[in-house]
Amino acid sequence: MTETPVPHPVNLTEALASFTDVYSPRIVARVNDYDVRIAHAEGEHVWHVHEDTDEFFLVLDGRFDIALRDADGGERTVELHKGDVFVVPRGTEHKPSSAGGSILMFEPTGTASTGDRHEGEIPGHVDSTTGHALA
Repeated sequence: MTETPVPHPVNLTEALASFTDVYSPRIVARVNDYDVRIAHAEGEHVWHVHEDTDEFFLVLDGRFDIALRDADGGERTVELHKGDVFVVPRGTEHKPSSAGGSILMFEPTGTASTGDRHEGEIPGHVDSTTGHALA
């Protein structure tokens, strides 16, 4: 029988200071089958959708906007500030953007940062990943 390693606390301020890439999430913890990820945000992400899962955002610093597209093609933008929480419902097309900040996300392990499908080319500053280990 193998023992489960004893978890250690992760300081989010120190974790965020350990990397500078934007839209390149780092996995800071796992809860059951979910990743807790942090990322720096600046500029526009890409329109994308997660068909089978909601996406949880907590703004740790700065401002973070999420444009949402409804089934009829109408769009609205949710403006989030430090301390705000927002959940994008599964199947909702969305496009994050930020003038600069950091976020925490909670989503199933293996969820791609650019969704199950996305619109157009992925910008060079957006990392299409299922998350990176925290160095």
